[in-house]
Amino acid sequence: MKGYITISLLVLSNVFMTLAWYGHLKFKELKWFENAGLITIILISWGLAFFEYCFQVPANKIGFQGNGGPFSLLQLKVIQEVITLVIFVLFSSIFFKNESLKWNHLVGMCFLVLSVYFIFKK
Repeated sequence: MKGYITISLLVLSNVFMTLAWYGHLKFKELKWFENAGLITIILISWGLAFFEYCFQVPANKIGFQGNGGPFSLLQLKVIQEVITLVIFVLFSSIFFKNESLKWNHLVGMCFLVLSVYFIFKK
């Protein structure tokens, strides 16, 4: 059960992380955001990143073997990276229609997913 909770929290964390890192690139199309300066954008991103950490820290705490969870530190990191990749691809596909996914992107992503297999291999 701790594994499912960890992965769910990591997914939520990465949604906020993606919004914090890349959301402003899309938000600039909104009327209230179009004249926002860099400092405003940074502060909004920090606000979103706060929620990222509210999910990320408990996910790592619950999921880490040293705290009774099912994952080693390396496994947690690789899981997080693959979740980040999936969330980012979904985000960019939905909000940035002009960005295209090419064959070399897919090959690179396959290698990242393969890294999960190798990290978990005994």
